[in-house]
Order: sequence, then C-alpha cells, then structure tokens
Amino acid sequence: MVVIGGGVIGLELGSVFGRLGTEIEVVEFLDRIIPGMDGDMSKELTKVLKKLGMKFHLKHMVTEVSATEKGAKVEVQERDSDNKFTLEADYCLVAIGRRPYTDNLGLENIGIKLDEKGRIPVNEHLETAVPGIYAIGDVIVGAMLAHKAEEEGVFVAETIAGQKPHIDYNLIPGVVYTWPEVAGVGQTEEQLKEAGIPYKVGKFPFKALGRSRASMDTDGLVKVLAHKETDEILGVHMIGPRVADMIAEAVALMEFRASAEDAARMSHAHPTYTEAFREAALAATDNRAIHM
Repeated sequence: MVVIGGGVIGLELGSVFGRLGTEIEVVEFLDRIIPGMDGDMSKELTKVLKKLGMKFHLKHMVTEVSATEKGAKVEVQERDSDNKFTLEADYCLVAIGRRPYTDNLGLENIGIKLDEKGRIPVNEHLETAVPGIYAIGDVIVGAMLAHKAEEEGVFVAETIAGQKPHIDYNLIPGVVYTWPEVAGVGQTEEQLKEAGIPYKVGKFPFKALGRSRASMDTDGLVKVLAHKETDEILGVHMIGPRVADMIAEAVALMEFRASAEDAARMSHAHPTYTEAFREAALAATDNRAIHM
C-alpha cells in the first residue's frame, strides 16, 4: 500500500495495515512526518515505524495516481529535483489533509460567508457574522480534534447561558494513535526557538522505566520543556505506551501554570508509565532524573 501524506491520519491507518503484514510506503512532501508535532517525536516515530517495516519517501511529491488492473500506480518526484520514479501497489491511500465540510448547509441564505479555506469565520465568542448563530469544531479555525470541538460546544452553551467561559487553545492536547502513541500539549521546541523564548529540556526514555521493561513497551520518550528562568512548563511531548492517557496530567499542570519542579515533586505510583513524566520533569529542573 502506498500512503500519500505522512501526517496523523496516514500514519495511523498505515501503521494498522503495517502491523497486519502489509508492506507500506509513505510519500511525504515535507522533510519529516507528523510535522505539526515536536521534532523529537517525529524522529522517534520514524525510527519505530521503520522497525515495523514501513518505508518513507520524505521531501517527495506525488504527481499522478492511476488505477491499474491489479491496483494503483503512483508517480513520485523528488521535491527539490527532477528525479522521478513509480510506485506500484495493491492500494493507494490518500491522506493529505482534511477540509471543513460546509457543503449544502445553506449558509449563503443567511448571510454567512466562508473564508479562503472554506471555514466559517467567528469572533472571540465563537459567534458568526449573524448574531445568535455560533459555529464550533472542524468548520472553524483550529485543530480538527473531537475534544477541541467538545470544549467549544460547552463554551457556546455557557456563553448563551450568560456565563463567562474561557478556552486556552495552547492547552488542547494532540494525539497520534499509532503504537507507540504520540501526544503533545503546549509549545514545541521548534516554536520556542522561533519565538526566542529561553527554555530548558528534560528527556526520559521509556527503556529506562520499570513498567515499560516489564511490559516490553520500551520504545519512545517523554520530553518536558520549561522556561529557563521561571521553570514554568511550556510544553510536554511524549511517544510511548499509553501516552494518549498520560498527556492529561501535563494538561492539568499547565492549566495551573505549574513548574517542572512542581511535577518532579509529585509522587507517582510505581511501577507506572507516568513515572516517565516525573523523571523528565526532574531532568528539566537540574538534570536530576533518578533512573538515568
């Protein structure tokens, strides 16, 4: 199977078929997979999926896909040169992104105009240009995540009820449901560098964790980014077993603007996967991880 697109959906579905024994080749235009997440997560997931047998054509683009009697023929070109080649496969999965589904809603009949990407413009209260009509979720700006839409639904309901709700979009976690899973919240290291924010990094690999060694889920790591001067946690990124569940602890701490030291001093049950988060927080405070 050829998967066009190395983002969340392409890798989730591609890895499922890969674990079932399908030969998978991924074509991605950018220079790394899951480009919206922290770079270390991208590197680690690439390594893990290669062990599964998946092949990657990074910095490549698809110029044509055609059906054959036995499957599909995919024409591929290197992004920065004229080098071309053809991939033949039983199936081709196109996973190059999603668009807002606003077709046939009759929005033009009530005076709502879409933006250049087909999304419904809203104000800070998630209200459209038509008073009393709100929009949430995948049809407005922001990540296309179910839990983001849920928060916005509650936000609108509370607004209509006369309350003063708030959503911090920086603290909406993102998850990639491969195995191992990938999860992140807050700023990536690349974003902190671009913004010129001073930061420090703490990392802890799952292979050094007792629970992971017992369950034989030793791929991955936890990465904590904290402000270099205040120690406030600015971002947490994980790849490993059950990190889709573990990320909630980071979200809770960041909601209350906790420091890496705060996370490091919280008792975590042993043996658990969440101990890796505490160890990474210890590493971020002053390179104090216990089991490294």
